[in-house]
Amino acid sequence: MQFYALTVDKFLDHAAKWFANREIVTGQAGRIGYGDLRSRSNRISGALSSLGLAFGDRLATLAWNTQHHLEMYYAAMGSGLVCHTLNPRLTPAHLAAMVNEAQDRLLAASADLAGLAEQLVASCPSLEKVVMLDGASAPTPQLRCPTYELESLLVHAGKESPWGNFDEETPAGLCYTSGTTGAPKGVLYTHRSNYLHTLRALQADAIALTSSDCVLVAVPMFHANGWGIPFAAPAVGAKLVLPGRNLDGAYLASLIRNEGVTVAVGVQTVWQGLLDHLDRSGEEVPTLARVVIGGSACPDALIRRMEERLKARVQTSWGMTELSPLGTIAPVFGSARAIGAGRPPVGLDLKLTDAAGATLPQQRNVTGHLKVKGHSVVDRYFASNTPVLDEEGYFDTGDLAIIDDAGHLTISGRVKDLIKSGGEWINPAEIEAIVGAMPGVESVAVIGRADAKWGERPIVIVKPQNGHNLDDAVLLGALRGRVADWWIPDRVIRVAHMPLAPTGKIDKNRLRADYAGIESG
Repeated sequence: MQFYALTVDKFLDHAAKWFANREIVTGQAGRIGYGDLRSRSNRISGALSSLGLAFGDRLATLAWNTQHHLEMYYAAMGSGLVCHTLNPRLTPAHLAAMVNEAQDRLLAASADLAGLAEQLVASCPSLEKVVMLDGASAPTPQLRCPTYELESLLVHAGKESPWGNFDEETPAGLCYTSGTTGAPKGVLYTHRSNYLHTLRALQADAIALTSSDCVLVAVPMFHANGWGIPFAAPAVGAKLVLPGRNLDGAYLASLIRNEGVTVAVGVQTVWQGLLDHLDRSGEEVPTLARVVIGGSACPDALIRRMEERLKARVQTSWGMTELSPLGTIAPVFGSARAIGAGRPPVGLDLKLTDAAGATLPQQRNVTGHLKVKGHSVVDRYFASNTPVLDEEGYFDTGDLAIIDDAGHLTISGRVKDLIKSGGEWINPAEIEAIVGAMPGVESVAVIGRADAKWGERPIVIVKPQNGHNLDDAVLLGALRGRVADWWIPDRVIRVAHMPLAPTGKIDKNRLRADYAGIESG
């Protein structure tokens, strides 16, 4: 059989040849077909070469979900550069540590992030050049290194460049974990791992995109390859809608209606904003058929609300940066509602172990430490020579999980979030699942606070839905008989705004800092 290297440039080549006029829309700023986008991306590769970047160099992006960012994805990866996506919501110090470890040579930054780009250039000696994206009329920042505007660079230095003439194990992308469990760690994706991850995501029981779909990518492209959608959509010729920086409910509703979005992908906080807007305005989004949710576990009440208000299929999922990121996902088809985080598509295996790492003899309906193995799972972190796998090649996710008889995975907590009270463990996720399913609860988090007698005791923090009055006795009473009495939190705290980490998940570190010292009563 022929050798056919699994490199990600082939996805855009395919889209350009067979779906040349299928659109990529950037908010209300513009639209382009796959054919023209491929041509521009390829010419950007030539421009990057003229700036001195060579095979294997790392290029950092500091940008939102836009046409320019997508072009830079393919321009870098197609020519054998490594595309290192940076999260603009992190602190300059966090970002500088990542850039300095990665030794990025060029920074491609959105014009509205020029101030942050200046701070990075000042803190990162490896950055030699800056290319400004998404703002031809924006003033060029005064930096210590040469700065270019993308459109001007294309005019003066853009040229056709060969793509994909390298080994499929060549590094393609670099993404750092959020750092919520310690120092951020880099995950270096290869072309092969991204290619196989794309095929896994496109399976009929997974994200299952087709050429007839229009996909709203509300998950940032700096979050673990944008969950793989920048590869999966061109692989099948799906229309792409990139919202840019703005993710408020009214704006997303207008994009869904105006562009005929059929599949929307993002974390639950984005969809809460969309639902709140639709409830206020009375508008509908009739073309929307599916919503894929990732990030933290989604309360059952929110899933029901989405199904009823959006009249769309909700697919819950679980993944990690270290998995590229898709791990498990609820199926597209069938009459049953989403159960937990779904099942793993082929290419990923799961197992449960005890705390010491021994595989549990019973793998169904028991809680264990979740480990994973597959063709797009991390082997070792960037700049480290130490593998992070066990003797059977499995990666420890740090999650506690249950797999039911049908193979559906439910994440039952993070090991780091467990609360030790009186020498026994309390699992906050079990409490959060019960409280989160109650009417009037928009979001919930359970954290431990120091206790002189017990070591730690749980408190529950809730954000009510608009207009709902939550009663402490009712909330805590719902737990009785469903968890051990000594698990029941000492106190209920209501918040108007639940703090979110840069990944869109509830920021439990912030909650611990704000409330862990609070007294019971």
